[in-house]
Amino acid sequence: MYKENRLFRSEFVPMRGLDHHVLTWSSGQAPALPPLFLVHGWMDVAASYQFMVDAFTDAFAAGRTIIAPDWRGFGLTGLSPSGWQADSYWFADYLADLDHLLDHYAPGQAVDLVGHSMGGNVAMLYAGVRPERIRRLVNLEGFGLPASRPSQAAGRLAQWMDGVKSVQRGELALKSYDDVGGVAQRLMKTNPRLTPDKALWLASHWARPDASGQWRILGNPAHKVPSAQLYRVDEAQEIYQRISAPVLAVEASSDSMAQWWKGKYSLDEYHERLKYVPDARVAVVEDAGHMLHHDQPEALARLIEAFLA
Repeated sequence: MYKENRLFRSEFVPMRGLDHHVLTWSSGQAPALPPLFLVHGWMDVAASYQFMVDAFTDAFAAGRTIIAPDWRGFGLTGLSPSGWQADSYWFADYLADLDHLLDHYAPGQAVDLVGHSMGGNVAMLYAGVRPERIRRLVNLEGFGLPASRPSQAAGRLAQWMDGVKSVQRGELALKSYDDVGGVAQRLMKTNPRLTPDKALWLASHWARPDASGQWRILGNPAHKVPSAQLYRVDEAQEIYQRISAPVLAVEASSDSMAQWWKGKYSLDEYHERLKYVPDARVAVVEDAGHMLHHDQPEALARLIEAFLA
């Protein structure tokens, strides 16, 4: 199995009715640099960043605290103290959670922020809403969504209501696996570039055995429910214009946009949206897919180190 170069500390932060699970990596030295926050993507967990954290140089990691939370409903950030579990999720909650986490770990301080996929989308919006809290921002394939039309609103609300009912009827359960090896195989099927040793390590953090011994993914199936709100490109672009931090938009050489959206939304359209960010540049990681922090952690670490310097 993969052996970590840097061990994380696991802790829980009570916040907004949930115990938020947070991983921290620290050299033990007095922090001389702003904290570096790493926020993960949809159906992922904070531990997903381990390979990239291990690839950072000692000089970069020294004197810096690295902080990665499990988003609500993912990893070990799941149930409220009362045991109530959400039957749908609202995107604005991720921004509020991030806001509270920054207040907890870096009160009154501008931080460096890295976000992958859904986490990249959260990071971009947060940086425009709270520009004073972000020193530099790295967006890893947080492309946003295809443009919507007002005529889609009624249908989307109906989809959301139907989805909530499906959760309550137990129809959206995530697949379970007989052992951790089965989870690792699932991860490698999704990402063929993921090596067996990394897949097995990640599987042990991405899933846990239940009372019957079945390994279950650490994600609330309610995340499958379509958002009740349409994605409004004009609103996102207005927020992008408020970002004051320099932004590094990192893409994988494998065009995941073409695979996902089949022409409904393209990489060129995403690049047009980036033009609304006052200070943005694009970098490409070769021989990598959407999970580029798994595929090429060393190359990605070098990019991030140079940008944050």
